[in-house]
Order: sequence, then structure tokens, then C-alpha cells
Amino acid sequence: MEPIDKAKELMNRFNNEHNSELKYYIIHQSLEESKRCCLILVDELIKSWDKDLYENCGASEYWQEVKKEIIKMNGEIKL
Repeated sequence: MEPIDKAKELMNRFNNEHNSELKYYIIHQSLEESKRCCLILVDELIKSWDKDLYENCGASEYWQEVKKEIIKMNGEIKL
């Protein structure tokens, strides 16, 4: 999954709840609050890794790119 797509997915998951039975979304918090939560999550992921283990697989770079995409978002989060 591309970093922009992962960023959108995280923002949607923190901001919306889809009720498939009634076919609507429930908005839980502001976009800025969702953005803040996503950034906390990504920072914690990055900090929790064993740097030696993940250095060669590109995971850290991927999540750094996801973080950049979240920071750039300005209200457009629908996939």
C-alpha cells in the first residue's frame, strides 16, 4: 500500500465509523484531532522498532512517508 493510501486509511479509521447495516458514517472527532491521533500512532510505531532489525527492510522509511502524508492532509480523507 502506498504511504498516501495508508495515511488516508488511518485518518478514516480514527475519524469515522461505518455502520454497514444502516449504510452511513458516524464522525467521532474533528479532522485535526484525528490527525493528531494518527501522528501519535505512527510516532509510537517508529519508536518501538528495533532499529537494527528493521533498518534493512524499509519499514521505517515507509512509516516516515506515511507521517509526511498525514501532516500534509487538509480535510480530504475519503478513499
